[in-house]
Order: sequence, then C-alpha cells, then structure tokens
Amino acid sequence: MKNYIKSLLVIALIVFSSCEDVIDVDVNNAEPRLVIEASLDWEKGTAGNAQTIKLSMSSPYFSTEEDTSVSGATVTVTNTNTGAIFNFVDENDGNYTIDNFVPVIGDTYRLDVSYNGENYEATETLMSVSDINSITQSIEGGFDDELLEVNVYFDDPVDEENYYLIRYYEDGDLFPYFEDISDEFVNGNEIHDFFEKDDDEDNGEAAFQPGDVVDIELYGISEQYYNYMRLLIEQYYSGGDPFSSNSALIRGNCINPTNPEQYAFGYFRLTQVNVTSYTFE
Repeated sequence: MKNYIKSLLVIALIVFSSCEDVIDVDVNNAEPRLVIEASLDWEKGTAGNAQTIKLSMSSPYFSTEEDTSVSGATVTVTNTNTGAIFNFVDENDGNYTIDNFVPVIGDTYRLDVSYNGENYEATETLMSVSDINSITQSIEGGFDDELLEVNVYFDDPVDEENYYLIRYYEDGDLFPYFEDISDEFVNGNEIHDFFEKDDDEDNGEAAFQPGDVVDIELYGISEQYYNYMRLLIEQYYSGGDPFSSNSALIRGNCINPTNPEQYAFGYFRLTQVNVTSYTFE
C-alpha cells in the first residue's frame, strides 16, 4: 500500500511540474526599525553579573541572508534606586555584554540606547520568582489521557500580586512553548502548570516519550511584561494565515522620548528565573 501511494505521488509531481506557475506574493515593506532584545535574567544560584543585550534592525518578511546586527550603539542600564550605571560593551556583532551587572530584587532599572542619532529608553523592575517545589509526569491530567505531560508545582507568595512566565523546550523543537500565569485567582496557593505535546506530524511535533528531556524555565515577571507576553502568546497560538494582519499592533516598552513615532521593537525585561530540566521515565 505504501509503495502504491508513493507511486501516485511521483506521478502527480511529474504531471504538475510541467504546469507549475510561480506566484509572486506582494508583501508591504516598512522602513527598518531598531530591534532591542534586552532580557536581563538572573538565574537562581548564580550572581547574575554576566548579561547580554542584542541589537538589530528589522528586515523584510522574506529576507533571510541579510546581516541585520547593529554595532556602534551606546547601551547602558541604570539602577534608578541606587544610581549605579552599567555600561555594556559593543562586541561588534550586535551583542552588547557586561560581566559586572548587579541584580537587586525589587529595584527599578532604566535602559538607554543611543544609535544613529536616536535615543531609546525603557524602564522595568526586577521581579523575584518562587522555587519549584516538584516536577512530575502523568497521563491523566492533560488534554489526551494517552499522552505524557510534565507537571510543574510552585508556591505563590501570600498577599501580593505575582505574574509568571514558563518556558518549555525539548531539543529538536522548532520553537519553545510559553505559558503566562497570573495569581489573580490562586493568590497564596500552590500553582500547578502542565505541558503536553501533541502527536502532530504535519508540524513536525511528536508527543513526549520515556527518555525525552524537557528544559523548564520559570520566570517571575512584572505585570506590564505579563500583559505584553499574553498578547504575543494569544496571537501566536491563534494560528491562521501567516500573511493576514495581526488583530492588534503589539508594541514593547522601548520608547523614543524625543521622536515617539521612531520607537523600537522588542522589550526590556528584568527577571529572576529557575532553570531546570526533567527526564521522562
């Protein structure tokens, strides 16, 4: 049966290759805009001194080979509580690095980027994150009772608003999976989150199997970053035509105070993060 199907496919390719038309897709191109990837993540158990900020320029949809990295910018981060200024070093490949950053939970930081005569800035507060209590596996709590899922448990602090982002990734996946969580209805309780992969050959995705390893990162995030990521996640997982317009324009927090229309793409965030992994039995 398989050979018969393969034969049909080969015949179909021969027939249709002779009458194949090239379709040109007209995609609107906007002026290049600065893209700021400034995720200062303090992994628990480390000093958090080494950090990297990436700068690039936006590019057309079908552009894949153009080098969009940005060099020659001035990048600083200031702790507005203490006045400490951290100067990031231009590595001339779009990366700006530092090895003496000092993360302080609850302090507010301001990012300043100067490039090509324009100034950009953003402000965020470094949020803490709870320890992970346990990680388990099961087949009964997910969407399909025949597929393995991983379960993550952690405590939410009492009498305060908290927001979380969880990143799941298995080596070989095209993209990581993100989950945004608010403690609005679970304040002060243990939070349970789970992740289950579908068997979806069309998207190159396979369900978890014994021996698989999934990387897990639990971030403590600010409310404004939670709102930003929630919109991104909703739009990404809503599917649909990749050439259709977004339901809403999602802008990050990197503004241009002297030229508001010349804002930058991307986001400046500060988080504390638990990094771990789980191996399915």
